Amino acid sequence: MTTIVLVRKNNEVVVAGDGQVSMGNTVVKSTASKVRKIEKRGVVAGFAGSTADALTLFERLEAKLEKHAGNLSRAAVELAKDWRTDKYLRRLEALMAVGDKENSYIISGTGDVLEPEGDVIGIGSGGNYALAAGKVLMGTDINAEQLAKKAIEVAAEICVFTNNNVKIEKI
Repeated sequence: MTTIVLVRKNNEVVVAGDGQVSMGNTVVKSTASKVRKIEKRGVVAGFAGSTADALTLFERLEAKLEKHAGNLSRAAVELAKDWRTDKYLRRLEALMAVGDKENSYIISGTGDVLEPEGDVIGIGSGGNYALAAGKVLMGTDINAEQLAKKAIEVAAEICVFTNNNVKIEKI
């Protein structure tokens, strides 16, 4: 499990994730990076779920972005369709939070491409804690990067599957 938060504030888009990788009740790594940036397309993404599954999905997202000229909305829908219908991809267990300068989405293996109502997305075991903290912090003067980091730190205080080794990517 993991915690990922994506924040849109003042023309900044930031995705942050904790560094904990757990197997059952055991922490096997505390410095993992679960957030990525697709520099060429101005997209940031975070993954919650199995690491190998997340890496596979990230590669697929990147390919869809290339195919659809960087159109994140189209790439997200096409990835979700493949994820739901492809025999191999259907077995992948992960969630993705992705964003560019205009859009933010949660993509799931059930074919969902969800656009949040606000400017904060939280996924993973501590996602609801980070989401709640992020929503409260949106009303403060801190920037998007500080907000995302603080939201993960709040989740780390509550969720045993989240640590405060925060990795951040922004556009």
